[in-house]
Formats: sequence, structure tokens, C-alpha cells
Amino acid sequence: MDRDVEPQEITSLVGREVYTNNGVFLGEVEDLRLNLDAESVTGLALHQLNRELFAGEASSSRGVIVPYRWVQAVGDVIIVNDLVERIQRQKDGESEEEVTA
Repeated sequence: MDRDVEPQEITSLVGREVYTNNGVFLGEVEDLRLNLDAESVTGLALHQLNRELFAGEASSSRGVIVPYRWVQAVGDVIIVNDLVERIQRQKDGESEEEVTA
């Protein structure tokens, strides 16, 4: 079934919560990174971060930028792939086997 999708203002993304596709809360969109030449969104600037996932980033900076190419769905919340969780686990020195076992 084909349905018409109405364009939205990019500012409507600001304030939305961001979760991984595994349901882990990442943060809230505070701002957007734009490529003005291409007229596209290239990143989501998150604040009010998940302190467990972004322990170092949460205390040392205002937030993090998630590349927009990681976004899988936009609705009432924004869903990104679980790559963010994997990166954080690697920073913490956990192996993939430890995470999935």
C-alpha cells in the first residue's frame, strides 16, 4: 500500500529521544549537523546522554554526535542501529562473546 509521506521540518527532530534498535536509550536530540551544500542532515547532536553508555563523554563534554546514516527509523522516537552499543563495548574492553553470552 502506497501512502504519501508529508515532509517535516528538520527542527521537528529536536527534542526526540534516541534509542538503539535493541531498545537502549542513548540520549535526546539537541541539535542537528547539516551539510548545507547537499541540503541534508549528517548527524544528530545528542545531550541528556545515557550515563552508563557514555560515561566519559557525558562528563567531559556537552554531548555526542551520532552520524545520521545510523538512523533506521524516525517516528515519535528515533531508532539507530546498535553500532553505538558495540563501539562503547569495545571502548570498555568487552569482547563480542562476553556481550552475547
